Amino acid sequence: MRTLLGGLATLLALLPAPASAWGFYAHRQTAAIAEANVSPRVRAEVRALLRHARSLGTPDCPLATLADAAVWPDCVRGEGWRWGFTAAWHYRTAPICAAFDPRANCAGGNCVTAQIARAHRLLADERLSPVIRLEALAFLVHFIGDVHMPLHSGDHEDRGGNDRKADYGIRPGYNLHAIWDGPLAERAISDPTDPVVRRYTPAERAELAGGTPDEWGRESWQIARSFVYPTAFDSEDVCAAPLPLETALSQEDIVRAVPIARRRVVQAGLRIAEMLTSAFAPGPLVPDAPRRPGG
Repeated sequence: MRTLLGGLATLLALLPAPASAWGFYAHRQTAAIAEANVSPRVRAEVRALLRHARSLGTPDCPLATLADAAVWPDCVRGEGWRWGFTAAWHYRTAPICAAFDPRANCAGGNCVTAQIARAHRLLADERLSPVIRLEALAFLVHFIGDVHMPLHSGDHEDRGGNDRKADYGIRPGYNLHAIWDGPLAERAISDPTDPVVRRYTPAERAELAGGTPDEWGRESWQIARSFVYPTAFDSEDVCAAPLPLETALSQEDIVRAVPIARRRVVQAGLRIAEMLTSAFAPGPLVPDAPRRPGG
């Protein structure tokens, strides 16, 4: 019996984990990073909007916390009859073998960068109902995460890596997009000795945050162009010839990718914090002041 159970455990470990846009865990971590780097006022504004979650009418997709908000847009996509129109809002892929065009592939504002700007504008408008602003909050937090995943911006005629089968080390059954969405991102932010959820210093925020949605998309596109595809296919020029439809990431490839994936998660969290701050409390990012002893 022990031998059988051991064999089953080994087989389960080799099965691919279910993938969603950047994985629920990574999205929730971006929200946690954001919460750690905004002021008490901003957190209070977020909580006030979250109290209206029932009015959205999505009982199967909880929206009680900012972490819930970070995954809510993926959850509601399961109700395609109601939310299917939002599918194109999660990405803005651009070919890595052509010059980057920030205006391409966004007809009618149906792309992630345009929807970040739209959601921010709705969230900041206090004339609107709390329900409209809450929905905007969820889309804003989630889409900022999405635009930081390289394969939501970079494409090589394969739907952002979805059409390229890839092994993740010894674990088969993934595609390239799913690897960057799930196990790679999770590994990058799961080191208990170096947690990503913490208060970042002003110097760290100056280095990692800032910019516009179009610039964030270009960053991701450049990572896909210069690292994701060349690493996955062991080629310095992935545009010179057609790529195979199957590949495998070695352990060395994964180790090299981890700091890049980690940086994108942290950048997403800090940029969420900045966007929330500018929507609720215009001005520079002002985290909690440290408490004095005995204060």
